[in-house]
Amino acid sequence: MSYYKRHAFFCINQRANGAICCQNHGADEMRAYAKERLKELVPKSAGRMRINSAGCLDRCKLGPVLVVYPEGIWYTYAGKEDIDEIINEHLLHGRIVERLKI
Repeated sequence: MSYYKRHAFFCINQRANGAICCQNHGADEMRAYAKERLKELVPKSAGRMRINSAGCLDRCKLGPVLVVYPEGIWYTYAGKEDIDEIINEHLLHGRIVERLKI
């Protein structure tokens, strides 16, 4: 059994020389937003959910990307509205957001 009920990893990798990468899409800003939003919605003592940074997840051309465990569902996102939907649907209620799934 996993320690966390759900655990989201955001690729925040920055590649050299302008190569395609998640950080070109503001990935670290979106990770920080998701972390704060989850804290607002879920008291620290309940739910045991976590948002973390990850190095390159090697899906750069599909980016920006994040993956949610334990389900192993990969998502892309365009902005805060998509992050809100992933949090509200998947992290909080276990419903996969098909339109953002990659």
